[in-house]
Amino acid sequence: MPYFDCARGRLHYRRWPVDGAVASMVLLPGTGQHSGHYHRFAAALRPAGIELWALDTAGQGLSEGDPAAPGTIAELAVDANGLLNLVRAESDTAPVLMGHSLGAVTALAVAAADPSDLRGLVLCGTPRRATEFAPHPGPAVLAVHGVDDRRAPIDAVRLWTARHQSVDLREYADAGHDLLHEPVQHRVSADIAQWVLTTAR
Repeated sequence: MPYFDCARGRLHYRRWPVDGAVASMVLLPGTGQHSGHYHRFAAALRPAGIELWALDTAGQGLSEGDPAAPGTIAELAVDANGLLNLVRAESDTAPVLMGHSLGAVTALAVAAADPSDLRGLVLCGTPRRATEFAPHPGPAVLAVHGVDDRRAPIDAVRLWTARHQSVDLREYADAGHDLLHEPVQHRVSADIAQWVLTTAR
């Protein structure tokens, strides 16, 4: 199984390879989730030629660490960059970084620190605290969000995206926080794939 070492222990990740991939995406899951939850998303991206890599956050899945204390945002950003560096070593193009919930906060922190090596940024179920990070003009940003999200109400994201015209917000009616595991998952996956192929550079 694939692992890499970081300051806080060994972190596990999964890769769903695609022959002749046109883009690579790195996914940072939310709290309580791990890379094994995203095989359907990887299968949905495959026809578009998008290869998915997904990280097990410290303490989740097969990664070492305390499940109750995944780390500070700064520590999580370092972990994310560890996987991004592996992807960059395998790919000819810069990766797209995607984060769900806590992963969205981490992804924005990574992009804010150094946007130059990202092809694009996809945010899913973005919590209010993530809106403290303004999107950098470097990578294009897509935000996908359920209208009925109770964990991260959409109003904060609407206000945030209204202030930052560089963010493309897609709203999904009758959908909650975990878009990639809800009935709308196929439409969300298709929208993300199309956006990566037509917008992310």
